[in-house]
Amino acid sequence: MTDGASASRPLLQVRNLEGWYGESKALHGVSFDVRAGELVTLLGRNGAGKTSTLRAIMGLMRRRSGEIVFSGKDISKAPPEVVAKVGVAYCPEERGIFSSLTVGENLELPPVVAPGGMSNKDLLELFPNLKARWHSQGTKLSGGEQQMLAIGRILRTGAKTLLLDEPTEGLAPVIVKQIGSVISALKERGYTILLVEQNFHFAAKIADRFCIVEHGKVVETIDKADLATSEQKIQTYLGV
Repeated sequence: MTDGASASRPLLQVRNLEGWYGESKALHGVSFDVRAGELVTLLGRNGAGKTSTLRAIMGLMRRRSGEIVFSGKDISKAPPEVVAKVGVAYCPEERGIFSSLTVGENLELPPVVAPGGMSNKDLLELFPNLKARWHSQGTKLSGGEQQMLAIGRILRTGAKTLLLDEPTEGLAPVIVKQIGSVISALKERGYTILLVEQNFHFAAKIADRFCIVEHGKVVETIDKADLATSEQKIQTYLGV
């Protein structure tokens, strides 16, 4: 039986997260929550600390301090393979497609960490563009196809919490719209999503909450219900 406090506890809690690359400090006390089934966007200028936050949560930033709690478990010092096994998957901005492998081989590369991951049939229904490219090597895919493959690959693992870093970067508007539809569909299926974006208009259509990141910390959190009255403030933060 679950007590009320456990039921209301956010799925992901980040408190006073600090992180370094060598001697250079990138994160200066990041704090925010993500509830189960929620889509939260980290918005901010280049270099604000958005990607570093995802990397720190995933255990890819070796030197970090603060508190990261996922599903009641402290993963503050956990390495990436442990973070993956608790059900968190990371899709980096660079996509990480193996160029010498085919679409099918790329999709089947990550290990399954939990039951309920999508089958190849499910993935091809979600990303029909990949069906005709199944035997194509990663080098022959367009940027949009690579992004679809990168997202599809982590959906096979069974992870239900997704860290997506700039999934629309450099993509044509028609592909951006398609990626947005996929992310919305994943949210409807119950996935929890932490999204890093610079494209505010894209994020505004799909996110529940917006965490503004500046100088390595969250300076303000805005709910979707308050978006209309806060848009000018957000544009100022983003320097648009």
